[in-house]
Amino acid sequence: MIFAAGFGTRMGALTAHQPKPMVKVAGKPLIDHTLALAAPLGLKTVVNLHYLPHILEEHLADSGVTTLTEAPDILETGGGLRNARTHLGSGPAFTLNSDALWRGPNPLSALQAAWDPDKMDALLLLIPRENALGHKGMGDFILNKTGQITRGAGLVYSGAQIIKPELTEEINERAFSLNLVWDKLLASGRLYGLPYSGQWCDVGSPEGITRAERMLNDTPV
Repeated sequence: MIFAAGFGTRMGALTAHQPKPMVKVAGKPLIDHTLALAAPLGLKTVVNLHYLPHILEEHLADSGVTTLTEAPDILETGGGLRNARTHLGSGPAFTLNSDALWRGPNPLSALQAAWDPDKMDALLLLIPRENALGHKGMGDFILNKTGQITRGAGLVYSGAQIIKPELTEEINERAFSLNLVWDKLLASGRLYGLPYSGQWCDVGSPEGITRAERMLNDTPV
């Protein structure tokens, strides 16, 4: 599941006439960078849309992915994942944001190798703050020795995870954040984290484009 429904307001003029996933970084739209991560795993892929959806629909028409336009309102991450369930097939699902770039191992492959459904209901890929380029906060989660996580200043959530999507059915709201699902998993001890060994860059603003291109070129950022 690739989340691509946002308005991209921090991009300013760059998203006046196109959705943020179509903004180019290193000569290629953000959505294409994201799809390239899923391709080696042969995943059935769903992309949610909302703002100027026809542009992404046209761009993705021959890609083999399923597009779902959310209307009249954005369903947020939790509602969006629940809305996509019938298109994702059975079993756990990966999620990715479409406004981040990576340098290092394929994040989805790293998650797949560490996934243990017997003890995990969700496994979040986390970035050390020094490798989370463009992130201005203090981090989101603290990792313990068993791999379980709690909320707090520490590692940065990357937007990449494996999660059992049926958990979204336990939330009564139509539009909601996956944070509500995570809160339930925190209470049950079934929310886990995996540190990522490479670099990750938030591309939510024009400055993020330059930062990401320098990261991809292995230029100090």
